Amino acid sequence: MAESVTIRVMCRFRPLNSKEIARQDKFLPRFLNDEQVKLDGKTYTFDRIFNEATQQETVYTHAAQPIVKDVLTGFNGTIFAYGQTSSGKTHTMEGVLHDSKMSGIIPRIVDDIFNHIYGMDESIEFHIKVSYFEIYLDKVRDLLDITKSNLPVHEDGNRVPYVKGATERFVVSPEDVMDVVDEGKSNRSVASTKMNDESSRSHSIFLIQVSQEDKQKETKLNGKLYLVDLAGSEKIGKTGAEGIVLDEAKNINKSLSALGNVISALAEGTKTHIPYRDSKMTRILQEALGGNCRTTIIICASPAEYNEAETKSTLMFGVRAKTIKNSVVANVELTAEQWRRKYEREREKNKKANTQIELLKQELERWRRGETVPNDEQVTEDSVLAAKNAPQASTTIIDTLGQGDSFNGSVRPSPCPTPQRNVNRELPAAEESELYKLLDDKDDEICSLSRVNQQLSGQLMEQENIITSMGRSDDRYSSEFQQLSQELQNSKEEVSDLMRALEDLAVSYEQKAEALGEAAKEREAMEEEVRRKDEHNINLVSELELIKEQNQEIQTRTTETMSSLLRDLSDMGMAVNPEAGAELSPKKSEGQASESEFTAARLLISKMKGEVLTVINRAKQAETNLTDQHKITEAKEKELQEHKEKIKQYEARSVELQQDYNESESKKRALEEELDQRSAELEVLKQEEKRAQEKVASQSESVDHFRTSMEAQLESNREFHARQVKRLREQIEAKNGQVETLRVKNSDAHAESDRIKSEYAILQKNAVEKEGKLKEMETKHEQTNQAKNDLRGLEETVGRELQTLHSLRRMFVKDLRERVRKAQGESTDCDLVEGSTAQKHRIGFLETNLNQLTTVHKQLVRDNADLRCELPKLEKRLRSTADRVRSLESALREAREGALKDRRKYQGEVEKIKETVRARNIARRAQQANIARPVRRPDGALGGSGIRRPVRAQSVQEEPQGGIRKWPASVNRS
Repeated sequence: MAESVTIRVMCRFRPLNSKEIARQDKFLPRFLNDEQVKLDGKTYTFDRIFNEATQQETVYTHAAQPIVKDVLTGFNGTIFAYGQTSSGKTHTMEGVLHDSKMSGIIPRIVDDIFNHIYGMDESIEFHIKVSYFEIYLDKVRDLLDITKSNLPVHEDGNRVPYVKGATERFVVSPEDVMDVVDEGKSNRSVASTKMNDESSRSHSIFLIQVSQEDKQKETKLNGKLYLVDLAGSEKIGKTGAEGIVLDEAKNINKSLSALGNVISALAEGTKTHIPYRDSKMTRILQEALGGNCRTTIIICASPAEYNEAETKSTLMFGVRAKTIKNSVVANVELTAEQWRRKYEREREKNKKANTQIELLKQELERWRRGETVPNDEQVTEDSVLAAKNAPQASTTIIDTLGQGDSFNGSVRPSPCPTPQRNVNRELPAAEESELYKLLDDKDDEICSLSRVNQQLSGQLMEQENIITSMGRSDDRYSSEFQQLSQELQNSKEEVSDLMRALEDLAVSYEQKAEALGEAAKEREAMEEEVRRKDEHNINLVSELELIKEQNQEIQTRTTETMSSLLRDLSDMGMAVNPEAGAELSPKKSEGQASESEFTAARLLISKMKGEVLTVINRAKQAETNLTDQHKITEAKEKELQEHKEKIKQYEARSVELQQDYNESESKKRALEEELDQRSAELEVLKQEEKRAQEKVASQSESVDHFRTSMEAQLESNREFHARQVKRLREQIEAKNGQVETLRVKNSDAHAESDRIKSEYAILQKNAVEKEGKLKEMETKHEQTNQAKNDLRGLEETVGRELQTLHSLRRMFVKDLRERVRKAQGESTDCDLVEGSTAQKHRIGFLETNLNQLTTVHKQLVRDNADLRCELPKLEKRLRSTADRVRSLESALREAREGALKDRRKYQGEVEKIKETVRARNIARRAQQANIARPVRRPDGALGGSGIRRPVRAQSVQEEPQGGIRKWPASVNRS
């Protein structure tokens, strides 16, 4: 039974925007309570008023949430936002679509609908389809198919307007609906004006149709929900529209004016004509305005003083709309049994009315004949009930005499016989009894013929229904058979494409496997080279230790030699100087011997100077050789750097090959899953084809021939598919073996990485020790240079001592000559002999010290040259050790990254498996409604069982009437 409800009107004020704040506009509305607002001294009352601080969730809870339950119980619902431009209509309806806090009514109502569906009983099957279109320049444009730019508005059998040709998409989850909303929103017309940077230039209508069928109660409910975002009314002086934007504003204002006229006509209630046809928008929303629909209007207004006139107009629109009443009734599709019971009730009412009419006619005839009908014989409710309960075969004498034998098979309900006192007075008793007897016979005949007629009529209706249903079934089966044939052909093409893709994948997989094998070989070669470098490094470390020991010995010997040399020189100086002033009275022969000894000393010193010059030349040559060795070392370092770059490139290539291999594996698994799904669909198609062929086998021999050919073709396809699957399984097993081998190698690589880590720690420790030793060597080298400088000082000291010896020699010769001339006694000769012997001893001592000094100098020069030769080698070894440490660090880092990638990959696979298992468990879970995808045309019966949880579609097929049908792999067709 229809219920009369009033349109719910709610008012929402937005905050002041930046332009209004800059103009210092006043905030006009004053909120008295949740239902009243005062503006310019006048109070406006609505069902709910939202102030500028109201959140999106609060607006949805009060304005839209009650609509969800109404739609799911079979009622129609409409929510639309009305107001001037830049008043917050689109923010109220859509908001920020994918933001849980700022989302508007549309995304929240979609989530709420599906949450209600998921909580309902599993015996209820749902079909949900959505449409999205806009009214732009008074033309209906499909936002899901931009090629449809001028769709017509028609009426169905119940005179309900709808947009013909609009795209209808079937959805099974909130994500599907939001994808449709995003697609439509991207195609909607918007423009920038002075009042709004993204002003909507069209009225958008988002339609959600929910059909549900209770399998247990055998009831069907249909609900429609219109979500309308109207474009805002504009004043050209404020928006500054021009050109195409001006034309858009004219059409927007025109359609909004037509909406206002409809609201005004409905609010007055006295006009017989409602101008729905003045605009396509009011034509589409005809049911929402005064029809079978629960409607909520959200009027959005600006609080600024600058927009005071538009705000008052908007509030007056809401006041008028609040007076409109709609007559709502649930859209219930009755079953055959329910229609039969309803027919029985209506027939009983009709019988009662006919009985009452006959009794009133009889009473009227009696009054017309001048009779007075007593009160107990007048027609009342009780007499009507008594006549209704009387035998159906009874009838009046007048009806019997009037009809006679001209009975045509139609029976009218007859009341109980009423007294006919005038007839009794005119007819004799015998004739009266005969007439009553004849009347009884005719009544019996009428009853029997009535029963026969009713039976034949029922049988005829049944036969007609059967014929009609058979014709429909035949047409449906024919169309389904053609559709299945087409789908089978498409499946064959898809299978062939899949096989080609699998072959290409196998070829690419083999290529990647070969490349991976080459990379593995190169990696082994590099590992062998790294192993050789490690051994060489160990040898270098041992050589460095040996050189350190030798250097320590050389330093010790140098220190001892220098200390002894200094002691000897000090002794020599003390020995030479005191003797310079002693008595010098040797003989001539003794003077000649001293002169020869001094000459020998001079020759030794000259020889020592020559050797020093030779050592210096050798040192310069060693420095030249050291420069050449530095150049050779730099060239070797460049070559080593190039080899390291090649190693890095090979390692990067190995990583890329591993990634390509992983991608190939994932693609292979995806293709296998798709192949299994295609196989399942092919099996389902085969079963449906068998059922269809069994039903139409008796119609035509061509169908039998086609079925035989199709079975043969399917059998060949099945065999081919089995061979292909077997071959692919073998290839998969072989590839799995390779993968296992690679995993073993990967584990070995991890072990090698751990070993490299330990070696790296040891090498790092050794590097620290070597750096300390190198510093010590540098210190010793500085000490050696200091010793060299000291040696030069010693050379100068020896030169001075030699000059002193020459002067002493001249003095001694001169003194000898004088003493020879003056000497006269033996005592003097004895003194000269003793002096000459002492001088010989001193000269011998000096020669010995000079020889030792020369030997020490030569040894120091040799040690210095050796150290200079060894220093570049040690530096080169240290640099190579540092490079090896850095390469090991990079290899360790890459090994860690590879291990982390493998771990993430394995975790992702585990998560996928968990999601698959969870989805299967949820699919088997009870106490949940089914959301079904249709498998036939929308204009036919929507058949097929549903899926228990929303599953994203994997293939898309255009429906004949512009919709899109999505078939998941798990949909069961019946």
